[in-house]
Amino acid sequence: MTRRIDWVLLGAVLGLLVLGTLLVWSATSSREALTGGDGGAYLRKQLVNVALGLGLLAAVFLTDHRWVRIAAPVVYLASIAGLVLVLTVGVTVNGSRSWVQVGGMSIQPSEFAKLAVVIGMALVLAERTEGRWRPRVSAGDVVAMLLVAAVPATLIVLQPDLGTTLVMSATVFGVLAASGAPRRWLAVLAAGGVVAAAVGVAGGLLKDYQVDRFLAFTNPDLDPKGAGYNVEQARIAIGNGGIFGQGLFDGSQTRAGFVPEQHTDFIFTVAGEELGLLGAGLVIALLGIVLWRALRIAATTDDLFGRVAAAGIVCWFGFQAFQNIGMCLGIMPVTGVPLPFVSYGGSSMFAGMLAVGLLLNIHARTAAAPVARAERRLLAVR
Repeated sequence: MTRRIDWVLLGAVLGLLVLGTLLVWSATSSREALTGGDGGAYLRKQLVNVALGLGLLAAVFLTDHRWVRIAAPVVYLASIAGLVLVLTVGVTVNGSRSWVQVGGMSIQPSEFAKLAVVIGMALVLAERTEGRWRPRVSAGDVVAMLLVAAVPATLIVLQPDLGTTLVMSATVFGVLAASGAPRRWLAVLAAGGVVAAAVGVAGGLLKDYQVDRFLAFTNPDLDPKGAGYNVEQARIAIGNGGIFGQGLFDGSQTRAGFVPEQHTDFIFTVAGEELGLLGAGLVIALLGIVLWRALRIAATTDDLFGRVAAAGIVCWFGFQAFQNIGMCLGIMPVTGVPLPFVSYGGSSMFAGMLAVGLLLNIHARTAAAPVARAERRLLAVR
C-alpha cells in the first residue's frame, strides 16, 4: 500500500504543516492578550489540529473508493446542516456569522462546505454520465452541478462570508471546466458572476466594512488607520524581511503585534518578515508542489469522479492560496481566508487534510488499476 502513496504530495503537505506550526508559534508567543501569558498555548493547539488532521487524512486514504462515493451525499448534507446551524445559533466574528461553538471549540462549517461542493458536483456528474455511450456533459448536467453548489453558496452569502464565496465561485468554475462543460456555459457563468458582483455593490448587499476593504485595496492611503491598516502593516512586515529575514521569533512587526490576525489570515507576513524572501518563497514552492501533484492525479486517473474532484481541489487550494498571499502583498482585497495548511485553525486544517486524503486515495486507486488489469488478463489466460 505504501508504494501507492504519492510521497511528493504528502511530503509537501508535511513541510507546510511544519512551517505553519512554527510560524503560528512565532506569531502568538509574544501576544499576552491573546495567549493569557502562555507563549506556547497556540503551539499546543496547532499541534493537536495537525495530529487530528493527519488522522482524517489517513482515514480517507485507507477507505475503499466505493465508500468514498457512498459517503459523498452524507458529507454534503452534513455541510448544509452546519451552514444552517451557523445562521441560527452561530457566533459573529469580524462582521461575519461563520462559527459555531461546540464545547470549547469554534467550528467553521463553510470550510467543510468547500470540500462538500467539490465531491457533490463530481458525484452528480459521474452518476449522470458514466452509463452513457457518449459521456458528453449536457446542459442538464451543468444545471444539476450548479444546483448542488447553489445551496451552500447561498447560505455562505447570507453569513456573509465574502472570502469563502469568492473561493467557492472559483472552485465551481474550475469543476465545470474540468468536467468538460461547453465553453458557452463557462462564458455565461463568468459574465453572470461579474453582473452579480456589480448588482451586489450597487444594491447595497455588501456590508459597509466589506466595501471599505475594497476601497482600501484600490487605495491603501485612503484610510491608513482603518480599513487600510491591515494591508499597510502586512506590507511593512514583509518588506522588513529582505532576502534572508530577521530570524524566526525575531520579527520586529510580529513581536510588537502590529499586524492584526497574524496567526490566521496574515500568517504569510510572519514568513516574509522572519524567514525573508527565501522562506516565503519556500512556502509558495511547497504550495506549488501540492497543486502540481493534484493536477497530475487529475490528469492520470481514468475515474470521472476522481478526475473532477481532484481538479476541484486544485482550484480550491490554488485560488485560496493566491487570495491569502495576495492580500498580504496588497494585490488582492482583504477577505479573511486562511492559507492552506499554514494558518492557525482547526476547521481549515481538517477540511484541507480530508481533501489531501481524497487525492491520495484517487492516486492509489489509479496506481493499482494496471496491476488489477494484468491480474485479470493472467486469470483469463489460465
